[in-house]
Amino acid sequence: MALYKEIVTKAVIGKGKKSFENSYNLKTENKPTTVLGCWVINHKFKGYKSGDKIGVDGSYDVNIWYSYDNDSKTMVTNKKVDYNDLFNIKVKDTADLSNDTDIIVRTLKQPTVTKVNINDEGIIDFNIEKELGIEIVGETKMKISVEEDEEPWVDLDDELSSDDEKKIDEEIDNNVDENYIK
Repeated sequence: MALYKEIVTKAVIGKGKKSFENSYNLKTENKPTTVLGCWVINHKFKGYKSGDKIGVDGSYDVNIWYSYDNDSKTMVTNKKVDYNDLFNIKVKDTADLSNDTDIIVRTLKQPTVTKVNINDEGIIDFNIEKELGIEIVGETKMKISVEEDEEPWVDLDDELSSDDEKKIDEEIDNNVDENYIK
């Protein structure tokens, strides 16, 4: 029968990822003719516990470069996008979301513009996709097997006693072959 010891440690007790695709629109100062470029910068986010769920609050800036006046002039406009996403992350059966759990949020795919166009009213419509990964780190228990018949510790002496030295000298003398050189 094996003996077990229980160790309490911090480990990942829940993990998940989720992809998002959201649609937005932006009204510009001038009626756009062509969208010349669209990019996302300054992505910031933070995870938190919300009951049995994990929430992520975040934001990023979308910059859109467009032409107007029949492609004779250009302008860059921007929009700050705030988001709040909730995740249902299953935690291990033996763990729960307590006050000492850590929520780690990672961007697995940075927010990216996937589609942009100008609608009939002169408003720029665009889609952004992103993928977030969540890890919940908390206390958990693990069992390890312990050997039953562990070898006992041997006491070590730093110096040899005079009796031990005599035994070693006698052993050397008894093992000398006197006929070796002959």
